[in-house]
Amino acid sequence: MADKVLMKGNEAIAEAAILAGCRHYFGYPITPQTEIAAYMAKKMPKIGGCFLQAESEIAAINMVYGVSATGKRVMTSSSSPGIALKSEGLSYLAGADLPAFIVNVQRGGPGLGGIQPSQSDYFQATRAGGHGDFRMLVLAPASVQEMADLTVKGFELADKYRMTAMVLADGTMGQMMEPVSLDYDIKPAPEKPWATNGTKMEREHNIVNSLFLAPEELEKFNFDRYERYAYIEENEAMYEEYMMDDAEIVLVAFGIAARVTKNAVNEARKFGIKAGLIRPITLWPFPKAPFAKAVDNAKAFISVELSMGQMIEDVRLATECKRPVTLCNRAGGMIPSPEQVLEAIKEAANGGAK
Repeated sequence: MADKVLMKGNEAIAEAAILAGCRHYFGYPITPQTEIAAYMAKKMPKIGGCFLQAESEIAAINMVYGVSATGKRVMTSSSSPGIALKSEGLSYLAGADLPAFIVNVQRGGPGLGGIQPSQSDYFQATRAGGHGDFRMLVLAPASVQEMADLTVKGFELADKYRMTAMVLADGTMGQMMEPVSLDYDIKPAPEKPWATNGTKMEREHNIVNSLFLAPEELEKFNFDRYERYAYIEENEAMYEEYMMDDAEIVLVAFGIAARVTKNAVNEARKFGIKAGLIRPITLWPFPKAPFAKAVDNAKAFISVELSMGQMIEDVRLATECKRPVTLCNRAGGMIPSPEQVLEAIKEAANGGAK
């Protein structure tokens, strides 16, 4: 078994990115993800990489676009307001079919909000994150180990499908420390015949572009892209099931909310309540299969969130509204307690009566 090291979540992301072959990082400091940039500032010069603190989040995402166009693995990271500033660049990356890796360590909002953990960027991430018709791969870690694992996975998926992969973590995941194994069998980056890395007088010029003035041409690219997205939905959804074999009250949660919810499920079982948890690991594609399997035996679903209720819409879609779906939540940087979640479970088990 590989040795483990004690790391903060943000640092685990940065080290895993380096191991995955990332040698270009462009970012801008913002709490609670600043340790990613600080780690990269320290390590990149030592390994022949490039760290650059851009003058703004907008500049950083456009630098990502430029490096990705050359075929190199590249990343940026930020927190909620900073990701909003990057939204135009995210759309440009999608329009040019460029792979990139981005991290959002969420804080409470809207606006500047606060620096405490939140999950209120779910809509922003899973509904594309910018203008136009496009999607991003969205990976939601629930441990420091997964912060690292899903970083490696994110780079691989981004290259495989020529699209942006985002790790969507709440502030708790970024700041907490846990033992981590960084023993990876890194797959080499695939050949990128589309890259603008010099013709050497051996091939035609490659052009990276997201502008299509002929509407028929743009429409074709959009339809082709969504065929790829449909394949991803069928083949790349990831999730964890916990005590779901006989679950009648099904809880759905990701990130720190999932860890809290597991404790509540354990307590509910002590009261004789058949509770279980579905934890989406990919928020897009949202894992529909476990919901289709669970809905026949379930009496009710509960979406546990650090927001005013965003993932709950995907839960209702995945269950096709065949069972009631309720919300157990805190917002603005607050985290639900196991006791709060347990009360929601008891209420659902009693048919919704308080």
